[in-house]
Amino acid sequence: MTMKAVEITKPGAPDVLQICDRPIPVPAYGEILIHVAYAGVNRPDALQRAGAYAPPPTASPLPGLEASGEVAALGEGVTEWAVGDKVCALLPGGGYAEYVTCPATHALPIPTGMGMKSAACLPETYFTVYSNVFMRGDLQAGERFLVHGGSSGIGTTAIQLANAFGARVFTTAGSDEKCKICSDLGAERAINYRDEDFVEIVRAAGGANLILDMVGGSYIARNIKALANEGRLVQIAFLTGPKVELNFAQIMMRRLTITGSTLRPQSDLAKTRIANALREKIWPLLDSGRIAPVMDQEFSLADAARAHTRMEAGDHIGKIVLKVR
Repeated sequence: MTMKAVEITKPGAPDVLQICDRPIPVPAYGEILIHVAYAGVNRPDALQRAGAYAPPPTASPLPGLEASGEVAALGEGVTEWAVGDKVCALLPGGGYAEYVTCPATHALPIPTGMGMKSAACLPETYFTVYSNVFMRGDLQAGERFLVHGGSSGIGTTAIQLANAFGARVFTTAGSDEKCKICSDLGAERAINYRDEDFVEIVRAAGGANLILDMVGGSYIARNIKALANEGRLVQIAFLTGPKVELNFAQIMMRRLTITGSTLRPQSDLAKTRIANALREKIWPLLDSGRIAPVMDQEFSLADAARAHTRMEAGDHIGKIVLKVR
């Protein structure tokens, strides 16, 4: 039995993504097979396509780190799901395909009233935001939180979650339109980084207790300046580069913490713990409609290259998805 999928024919630009036929995977012990409805499109997919983010040795070489669909088969030892259950799941890879396997403990139920299209946007983004902002960054109610790239999938999620848990949210975005959307989602102050200096604005408010950054480069030193004493910087990506010169005396004198993580290389157990925390803390907010993913555009599976082109252009607001079936 074969399925349609999108493969990376060689490292390169979006046009290296091509439709292919692949065998339908078989779930191993502790895994489920998902008949994919939609797959989320994320920047790590583009990094993998460019040859800069190799999948783990045991993962599918196909791109795609999140998907929604129905459980089509159960691996041995799986008791928490049944064939036909509707789920969304964090994947080790392989989401750009009609079928994909993943550990059963990395799947979550579709939130009440939510369609498959929106649900496909939850796993990669919510696992990343919750684990970095709340588990690693320890954001507390009343604290000042700055997230860069507020109109991205990560940014729109972080704004909503931080606001829902009582933090004061500041964010940066590249246009007045994007800033307005960030404000509508709950940001106290949305800063157009083309016209304003986020360091001055955040420092005037008392400094950030926590910053979530995916820009890197020159932003790293500026983030240090924007932090309040005993503030925390959590780094999750480097759109403009990972190497900078820093004055560590400031970190010592002001008792700052710099940390960060990437999601994909973490152990199955670590991802299961994040999934359990999401089910307990975040899924009730999604079930009630208090928070929801912000959607940008839908592409067909065959148009994965166009989806990557849109994402890399930086004009999107919220999440991009591929309709698989």
